[in-house]
Amino acid sequence: MAVTSLKPPLAAVQRTAYGDAVPQFVDFYEPPGAGRPAAVVVLIHGGYWRDRIDLSIMEPLAADALSRGMAVANVEYRRVGGGGGWPVTGTDISDALTHVREHWKRWRGLIPFISVGHSVGGQLALLNAAAVDAVVALAPVTDVARVDDERLGEDAAVGFMGARAADLPAGYAAASPLRNLPLATPVLAIHGDIDVRVPVAHTRDFVMAVRAAGGKIDYLEVPGLEHVAAIDPSVPHWTAATEWLLEQGVR
Repeated sequence: MAVTSLKPPLAAVQRTAYGDAVPQFVDFYEPPGAGRPAAVVVLIHGGYWRDRIDLSIMEPLAADALSRGMAVANVEYRRVGGGGGWPVTGTDISDALTHVREHWKRWRGLIPFISVGHSVGGQLALLNAAAVDAVVALAPVTDVARVDDERLGEDAAVGFMGARAADLPAGYAAASPLRNLPLATPVLAIHGDIDVRVPVAHTRDFVMAVRAAGGKIDYLEVPGLEHVAAIDPSVPHWTAATEWLLEQGVR
């Protein structure tokens, strides 16, 4: 299923770097008008950690969030094939979120800052949950060792981590949201029940583990939703996600 080809107006883009490498940048968008936005949404794309997918895949969500009165930060980061891998990629997201907070520091404490991550972007958002007020995780990777065990994403985990899970257990644990509970902020997880890129069982198990650890997580399982369709703003689950994130407060 293709993602709706709706993009924010290019004139609204302000691109700034948070590091010296080419992929270390954020595209900032502000809604029309001079008033305070309803929220800041930080988008983190997926692609099984490889550099064949970039932040442009999240632009339809950026456009929709802007139309709902939210400010948007669309994050690019180093991936496998472009200087990334663990832990570099995780550090990039941490640095990018710091950059976003500094860029819009006039709104800190006034409106919620919420990260929205898809697939491995969900993994990276969850690992950095303490940097925001809430997280929306769309078909997220939650256990990198399980990705390796099931050889998902054309064996993506070994390329990202540099070794098999059996040979690097501590590294895999550090890279897995499932192994870093409890969560610091509220989470909404959304997953389609026919997803084959990241099977829905991963998120079902993650939700149970978060709740067992005392974390706050809401879960929406969408019948018939495929992996890439999770970032299609024309699908009803995205409206549910935006309603949820606008209900979140500032920590």
